[in-house]
Amino acid sequence: MDSPTSESSGERAARRGLQFLGVVVLAVIACVAAAVGVFAYVADEVSSDQTDKEMNCCWEGGATPAWMSEQIGIRMPEKASDRRAGCKTGLSYDTGLLSFTLPSEAADAYTSRLIPGDTEMIRNFHPEKKDFRPAAAFAHLDLPEPETLVEGLRRINICPDDLSTPEGKYLHRCVDLFAHEFKPGITRFYVRSTIEPGLTPPPATSGQ
Repeated sequence: MDSPTSESSGERAARRGLQFLGVVVLAVIACVAAAVGVFAYVADEVSSDQTDKEMNCCWEGGATPAWMSEQIGIRMPEKASDRRAGCKTGLSYDTGLLSFTLPSEAADAYTSRLIPGDTEMIRNFHPEKKDFRPAAAFAHLDLPEPETLVEGLRRINICPDDLSTPEGKYLHRCVDLFAHEFKPGITRFYVRSTIEPGLTPPPATSGQ
């Protein structure tokens, strides 16, 4: 007769069955975790590729700083240097980028002629993360995104409506304007503006 503490053959079989089931469950969990990891990796790669395509797509050739200055209505002072521009086409509208540098004293004088006296540029209190990439990125011009900068940066959005300042009266469209004193005595301006389709550079000078 089996002792009260002995294990019957049926109990042993049941225990082995539970152990086997546990192994199977653990294997399934491991497989699912691996599949999730692979899916996440693939998704990240696809997202990264898509971001790269969007970043590099649809930039027009021929968008010189002088041409973009004219389209937006932002006049660059004669002292402006390191002038850069880009134009990106879109389904509903195009986006223009313009950048140039000025000695900081001249930059202050320029903004005073562009921005109304009762309006001030504000600091970038809530900067974007370093990997921030807007639809039309200044990275195309080999520049950092101004939204990610904090030290020495001021920003403002201005529109041509009733803007009768000496420089503001030339403005054609609303712009995001950033002024960044990136080193003592030198300020870089960043200008981003939407542009209606049809104001892109001539087809003869366009790139892909």
